[in-house]
Amino acid sequence: MSIGNVMQVILNQLNETYPLREIPTGEFSNIKAKGMKFQIKQYEAAGLGNVSVMEAKGFFGLMKMDTLIINPMKKDLPLFSYDRVLAMGNDTLIIELYDTFVGKQDFSDLNRWKEENKGLPDHDLGKHWYDGIKLAESVSKKGKKDWSKSFEQFTKIYFEKYLNNKAVNTEVTNIAAKKEKASVYVEGLLSNGGPSTDVFKKEFGEVKTGKLFRKVLFGTE
Repeated sequence: MSIGNVMQVILNQLNETYPLREIPTGEFSNIKAKGMKFQIKQYEAAGLGNVSVMEAKGFFGLMKMDTLIINPMKKDLPLFSYDRVLAMGNDTLIIELYDTFVGKQDFSDLNRWKEENKGLPDHDLGKHWYDGIKLAESVSKKGKKDWSKSFEQFTKIYFEKYLNNKAVNTEVTNIAAKKEKASVYVEGLLSNGGPSTDVFKKEFGEVKTGKLFRKVLFGTE
């Protein structure tokens, strides 16, 4: 299973419960930055929220990167961010959950799944400004390509557990409050930077990058 296929599996799982409607991304559908070509798609997941997909290739095919972001504004799930990078014979998997709750939720099922798979090689991301709102259930792994199938199986089941968590039974009645919680993370990215944020800001400037993040990738505007 290629990294692109993993992302398609996630989209298919989403679509079964929250039908996806593609939203044109206009000037952001195909962009170039720092030697990479990006294809970006955006969806409205009915009854859930904003979904964005970003596929990137560069350096003569030696680097491939997939990103999928779910900002669930109608269910009290955390913001979900999936990144997968294949480069220089290494496979990196990063799944991050951010506290955008309006209530109190329990994701111990994801911690149990993490514990069951603690043999997968960890990847230390270091310290970042957003650590205070990143949930402990987040995952960061890195290994050679022979770990790829294990990463893919782990991701598939992790996402199933995320999507079927009891929090999906909690309908968000105050969408403005939920969106504001997500905006804390998005505005923090734009202010404090991050790997992809910095690349886009250098290439497109703050205004265009802000539009990409707020309107397309996270749907906070």
